Amino acid sequence: MSPITLLMIAMGLGLAGWLAARAKAWSFQKGENPRRLAARPNYHGWYVALWVLVPTVVFITIWSSIAPQLVNSQVLASPEAQTLPAFGFERDSILAEARAVAQGRSDAVFNQDAMALVEPFQNALNRYNWIGIALTALIALVSGAFAFLRLKPDFTARTKVERTVMMTLLGASLVAILTTFGIFASLVFETTRFFGMVNPIDFLFGTHWGPDPMSSADNPDPTRYGAIPLFWGTIYIGAIIAMIVAIPLGLMSAIYLTQYADPRLRAWLKPALEILAGVPTVVYGYFAALTVAPAIRDAAISIGITSASSESALAAGIVMGVMIIPFVSSMADDSIAAVPGAMRDGSLAMGATKSETIRKVLIPAALPGIVAGVMLAISRAIGETMIVVMAAGAAANLTANPLEAMTTVTFQIVAMLTGEGSFDHPATLSAFALGFVLFLVTLALNFIALRVVKRFREAYE
Repeated sequence: MSPITLLMIAMGLGLAGWLAARAKAWSFQKGENPRRLAARPNYHGWYVALWVLVPTVVFITIWSSIAPQLVNSQVLASPEAQTLPAFGFERDSILAEARAVAQGRSDAVFNQDAMALVEPFQNALNRYNWIGIALTALIALVSGAFAFLRLKPDFTARTKVERTVMMTLLGASLVAILTTFGIFASLVFETTRFFGMVNPIDFLFGTHWGPDPMSSADNPDPTRYGAIPLFWGTIYIGAIIAMIVAIPLGLMSAIYLTQYADPRLRAWLKPALEILAGVPTVVYGYFAALTVAPAIRDAAISIGITSASSESALAAGIVMGVMIIPFVSSMADDSIAAVPGAMRDGSLAMGATKSETIRKVLIPAALPGIVAGVMLAISRAIGETMIVVMAAGAAANLTANPLEAMTTVTFQIVAMLTGEGSFDHPATLSAFALGFVLFLVTLALNFIALRVVKRFREAYE
């Protein structure tokens, strides 16, 4: 049974508990000896409803993960499953086909051995569906009855409900922190394994990148794992070329929209500019590979540069810069618009021109938001993959020529983790080391942004 069905049952029982508890709270204020309530009746209802919903939702989450294994175990124990292969892909495929037919997601099976398992699957699914419904109802009734019996006129239901809501909000806020710690821990673990095979000095300062997934995992060649070309390609494309495009265009568009544009024109231009942020990166990749890169190559050849490639860092960087213009423009727009009007009016009243007011008053005052937007854009550009895959190429070149093919850390992470490489091989583990370095670089950029924002914000408060 779908977890949604169990959740709907739990919500129905929670609604019944809410109505019953609310009615009981109202009854305390009526009758022969009416008493004043310590909390409003609605809070009594929410208290019982939470006691019904929280335990059942926890159970549904656990049940939805273990029920498929229980169904498989019952099917594998049936006489019809005795002829199945002991392990492997073939057995899993047969079981998946039989389950799909039993659940009504498919009308026929490709492997005839799966037809004999359809009926055992139906029996097992029916059995555990009813068990799930019964346990959901039992948990909801027991927990709801426990909460219902605690209701009294002096019961502080509001305090307990608000405390539960506060803990829920706290748990939601901790999700991002715990996720970050989980990512960091996994990266550290796999990176440590990689550095046990390859010297960190060779990895961080080597100038040749060419891992061989088919080589021996016991004696890897450390000269093949020099990541300097990848780090340079990432910085050159994402933090240099892209920023040369994005920062001037984004900042000038923000200045125009906030200081010069007619309000009716701004109402059209700002949403149109922000549409760029919603375009899928694969579309930018197509545009870079099919339009920008050939145009740059042809232009270079026309002026006598015969070594220009159809895959270049310049093409990827330009398109990446166009992609992140909304990040710079939107943050700068909001920051400039948030500058108090008295500062602008005072500058103009002192005789400064509009351009002088923008350069010497508004931009310095809005600098924290502008810097935050630039750092966000750099982080976004450094983590971009599709544009690099389609426009910059896969060659790990250590060069300053923007017309040559280059690659980045993110592209190599994808290349190392796709395919059938073993996770015990240094070529595969190198992806985690690259990700760990990229994580530290992005973290450092965020710290720099926070320091700059804090310094200039204190100056203008």
